[in-house]
Amino acid sequence: MPGQHEQLTDALHEPGFYARDPFPHLARLRAEAPVAWNDTLGYWALSRHAEVHEVSTEPARFCSGKGILTMEIGTEYDSPPTMMHTDPPEHTAYRKLVQPGFKPSLMKALVPVARERLLDLFDQVQDGEAVDFVPAVSVPFPLRIIGDLLGLPDRDWEQFFHWSEAMTGAIELTPEEREAIQGDMRAYFFEVIRQKRVEPAEDLISVLSAEDLTDDELYMFLNQLLVAGNETTRNTISGGIWALAERPDQWQRLVDDPSLLTTSVEEILRWTTAVIAFMRTATVDTELGGVPIAAGDPVLMLYSSANRDEAVFGPTADQFDVGREPNPHLAFGFGAHFCIGAALARLEVRLVLEELLARFRTLEPAGEVAYSPSDIIAGVTSAPVRFTV
Repeated sequence: MPGQHEQLTDALHEPGFYARDPFPHLARLRAEAPVAWNDTLGYWALSRHAEVHEVSTEPARFCSGKGILTMEIGTEYDSPPTMMHTDPPEHTAYRKLVQPGFKPSLMKALVPVARERLLDLFDQVQDGEAVDFVPAVSVPFPLRIIGDLLGLPDRDWEQFFHWSEAMTGAIELTPEEREAIQGDMRAYFFEVIRQKRVEPAEDLISVLSAEDLTDDELYMFLNQLLVAGNETTRNTISGGIWALAERPDQWQRLVDDPSLLTTSVEEILRWTTAVIAFMRTATVDTELGGVPIAAGDPVLMLYSSANRDEAVFGPTADQFDVGREPNPHLAFGFGAHFCIGAALARLEVRLVLEELLARFRTLEPAGEVAYSPSDIIAGVTSAPVRFTV
């Protein structure tokens, strides 16, 4: 067994670990065992920014094709379930097909549509009244936007939400229930693909359907874009609003100086780090942080820990600062697998802040926040807040 069993890493898989405050424990990992072997599941936990960044930039040394989650250790796929499970050059080719759907000109054109969606939802955010921001705004907003981009019926967004929650471990399911949901998703999207091949429209599914792709490859794209395109942004928005509600001084800085919007979006991304961790597998005998890593060893990149690394973000790494610069966070990953929807996520977070700042002067908690038990997505399931003019 490579390395000595590190007890600190077992906590990463305790039920509810990320629903509590994981950051003191992650700080211990960075300080005491930044490259630590977990003997229970059989992987290396990487908690520092340096090693996470290194693995992210070298797909030839650390591949994605053997799984990106610890639950996939030892799993073999007939075909990759998502684009994230592929490596260059295959990944590069797939990415080139999807990239046009997220190019800057399309993101700019999306602004009025996204703002209109947002304004409809803000009818539920009334002056001085408590509102749970998660179901009111954070859930439907990115789901409906990614649905618009893909060309999916708006009436089905609540079904998409249920599927997303199931796929990220936010709800507890038996293996049979998970398999049934996966079957429902597959059947739904294969029917959508069939329709788009016959009657294409001006949407991303139609564009991809015109390429030389099998139905399985198209489903791979849709599965990833739908789930990743809403889960991450939704929880970034929820976590960001809660962070501002708990810190009235930071909200006031934004009210007084809207030029801080750009840095505040980046700080919200760093602070929330919606994707907790992804896995890679060493393809050769190598080392990380001076620790030998054998070919075939899985390594878990703890983005949540890397984005609080004092060696990179300084003594204020554990503080929320809307003016933080520079801010080299890894919330979108890095390298070949840098999040293809990063521009869309930034746009959606910024629009939410812009519209709230245009309406309200103060923001405060109106109850207790609740977090998802998922160890994949840093989910916020409830964020009751109160805005006043």
